[in-house]
Amino acid sequence: MKFLFVLLCNILLFSNSNDFEKGELLYKQNKFQEAKVLFLNCIKSDPNNIKAIEYLGDIAGHQKNWDEAISHYKILKEKYPSTANYWYKYGGALGMKAKSVNKFKALTMIDDVENAFLKAATLDKKHIDARWALVMLYIELPGIVGGSEKKAQKYAVELMELSKVDGYLAKGYIDEYFNRFKKAEANYIKAHEIGNSKTTFQKLYNLYLNKIKDKAKAKKLIEQFEK
Repeated sequence: MKFLFVLLCNILLFSNSNDFEKGELLYKQNKFQEAKVLFLNCIKSDPNNIKAIEYLGDIAGHQKNWDEAISHYKILKEKYPSTANYWYKYGGALGMKAKSVNKFKALTMIDDVENAFLKAATLDKKHIDARWALVMLYIELPGIVGGSEKKAQKYAVELMELSKVDGYLAKGYIDEYFNRFKKAEANYIKAHEIGNSKTTFQKLYNLYLNKIKDKAKAKKLIEQFEK
């Protein structure tokens, strides 16, 4: 009897592992719905499969099912309250839900969004995404509910210390938001000189094309980037 029990346990563990590996492969192929079925199988047999829960949260995020994503990330941050990335993902899902509901409902969610990002930034002094989230949050929020360029600049400075590219991009983002296009251009140019990536190119190109409206500069930038 004991032998049969052990055998059954081994079969279940193998099946769980197989489902997870297949689900992970499907996820990487952007086959989210198929991956979701397999990850759900994983947590049915092992409710503490943290990676499967995280993948389910990520899939819900891709599918814009914000309540579902929040539910999964809430489990993670409560089980592992010292893991910065779980707080960051929880705050991100909350923030996206806040953007999808009416303004009154969104106002009741702002503190939770901010606190989640602040917690992530506090737990991990090198968490770039959490600092980017705080920059964007403080810039987009009206001053009456906590928005502040000063707060945004604080995290832009922290980004600069972690990554020059992200620091200049963040400062450029703030300047662009407030229509300080010349300053934004200077910051984006510095970011592009250092990073020379698709992201840095796109930020500068969009500024030239849509804000400064200088087609000549936009064309020249494309030619330089293609070289």
